[in-house]
Amino acid sequence: MSEDNKVKGPASYFPSIEKKYGQPIDHWLNLLASITDKKHMELVAWLKEEHGMGHGHANALVAHHLASGKK
Repeated sequence: MSEDNKVKGPASYFPSIEKKYGQPIDHWLNLLASITDKKHMELVAWLKEEHGMGHGHANALVAHHLASGKK
């Protein structure tokens, strides 16, 4: 894959998130969509505490979720 075609930003973490946690990205985004009363870092903390996710993976999912506008 050329440098121009590489996935950048939060989505670049998605393959490793799926591999490590055994769920498709849509699973995590749907979980995040079900929570409407938390801010960015609260959502990151929730993924870490409730699902054992690492900070970078949790932050990437939350950033993508919030940037997509599907709150």
